Amino acid sequence: MATKKQDKKTISPLDKVNDKFFIGKYYYGVGRRKTAVAQVRVYCDLKDTVSESGIIVNGKKYTEYFHTDTQKDLFLEPIKVTGLTDKCAISVLVKGSGISSQADAAKLGIARALVKYDETLRPTLKANGLLTRDARKVERKKPGLKKARRSPQWSKR
Repeated sequence: MATKKQDKKTISPLDKVNDKFFIGKYYYGVGRRKTAVAQVRVYCDLKDTVSESGIIVNGKKYTEYFHTDTQKDLFLEPIKVTGLTDKCAISVLVKGSGISSQADAAKLGIARALVKYDETLRPTLKANGLLTRDARKVERKKPGLKKARRSPQWSKR
């Protein structure tokens, strides 16, 4: 007896997070830093003005997710530079690495999504260095060494 396969709609993790908060057209951007990957959705065509509560990171308000002021400022930099602070709602799904790298990855993702929203924002974001990916990663450990470059301590005997 053959069983029928049911057609299941595949739902991404980003959809699960976003369905609770935002509905409508969005602009998508991906940001990366070290091993952190941020999937960003920017909703700029919402009719109501958006407060800071309209910024969600992994299902939490960004103020709850990012603890230090440095991380919060880094995360919000593309919105502040472009002057879209009260006009855009943002939803971010970020995975991997540490919190600081996640903030940097989200910053790049927001900047890329804003460029898709309005191409005229590109020179402003580019001038502030917000569209450049930080390519630094942890160097791999080499055989015969303690770490990537640290050699074993020499002993005379």
